[in-house]
Amino acid sequence: MKIKQLSVFVENRAGRLADVATRLGEARINIRALSVADTADFGILRLIVDDVDRARQLLAEAGYTVTLTDVLAIQVADQPGGLAAVLRALEEAGLNVEYLYAFVPRTAGQAVVVFRFDDPERAVAVFSQLDLQAIPAEQLLRL
Repeated sequence: MKIKQLSVFVENRAGRLADVATRLGEARINIRALSVADTADFGILRLIVDDVDRARQLLAEAGYTVTLTDVLAIQVADQPGGLAAVLRALEEAGLNVEYLYAFVPRTAGQAVVVFRFDDPERAVAVFSQLDLQAIPAEQLLRL
């Protein structure tokens, strides 16, 4: 149930994020989730989009460095402690979360958390023990 995430390296200067978003928008590629991590000189824009192959090609042709990364997404209760319970179980299983980001979809009462793990297969097993299923890409794009 891995999802392909785009990681786009962008210069840390005004207008670069707007350029990426504009290019995707003009190509009718919908951004479903995103996260930005920055340093002094560049940022890493992480995106889940509805057409990963076209987005990757479009951005690469525009001169951006783009990589694909496998991530997992799960739904958690959108309430205090919902995420904490999942993170505690991952900790107890000895799993390292490299990074995560979250969003609240149109579905009331649930939040979606996107994870990057050092061992995604073990993460799927832990999610299964918690009665949480990784969300397939097709489903994530409809939330």
